[in-house]
Amino acid sequence: MFRQLKLTFLIFSFLVSATSAQAKVSIFACEPEWGSLAEEIGGDLVKIRNGTNAHQDPHFISVRPSLISMVRRADMVFCTGADLEIGWLPTLLRQSGNSKIQPGKNGYLAAADYVRKLEVPTSVDRALGDIHPMGNPHIIGDPRNISIVARKLAERLAMIDPENSTIYSERLDQFESRWLQSITKWQAAASSLAGIPVIAQHKTWVYLANWLNLSMVSTLEPRPGIPPSTRHLQNILNNIIQSQPKFILNAAYENNRASKWLSERTGIPEITLPYTVGGNEQVDDLFSLFDVTITLLLGEAE
Repeated sequence: MFRQLKLTFLIFSFLVSATSAQAKVSIFACEPEWGSLAEEIGGDLVKIRNGTNAHQDPHFISVRPSLISMVRRADMVFCTGADLEIGWLPTLLRQSGNSKIQPGKNGYLAAADYVRKLEVPTSVDRALGDIHPMGNPHIIGDPRNISIVARKLAERLAMIDPENSTIYSERLDQFESRWLQSITKWQAAASSLAGIPVIAQHKTWVYLANWLNLSMVSTLEPRPGIPPSTRHLQNILNNIIQSQPKFILNAAYENNRASKWLSERTGIPEITLPYTVGGNEQVDDLFSLFDVTITLLLGEAE
């Protein structure tokens, strides 16, 4: 009898465990930063699959069967938005056949919809390059945006999984407390960077520059998304004496050939910033992302 009761208990425990595992909210995060934020707010209640990694350009991703399969099974699609993924996300959503995660549904969350966007164009002309009609989508550069998005994520998770709404709210409070303390620490550490002139490969760092009051004097791309020609780089080289930039910024996923070319000819340090979680081996969450970013900037500014 004891053996039978023990077996029944084990079977019951297994079924409860399996049900609990199945009950996790499945989140497809377009970029690693949103997967990391979902982990902060959702904890063990969510299962996260990232659609890209830190060494892939989020503008240009192939719609692979594996991605379609992930989205088909997702309860939420959590992306940057502002047309960052315009080249692949609409196709992915359509081919998934998943009605829960389409735009306008609770299962679709575009982070950029909830923050103040910079560089919103008054008109759009594709001849000017890869212009984003909704504004610059690289909102991850300013950690203050993360706080706003975290609150919206907690709200959405509570809608999708109301039984655990209290837990999402508690985890949000814990995250925000740590995050706001970290922002204060980062801003204090980076105060000496204010006003420093910098050059960037792409308009990836507009939000970072705005947050830290860096002076973005030029970008190596003549137009967004258009690789610089040797002539364009030579023009930058000829004019560089006036602006006296302290360093050249590029992201881990960007081709640094142009940055390296300019750095070799001017002696201006080239800094590869992680941009997102996983951008270098020290960055495994959102906190270390900004820790490392500030450290790299300060190291070259000294």
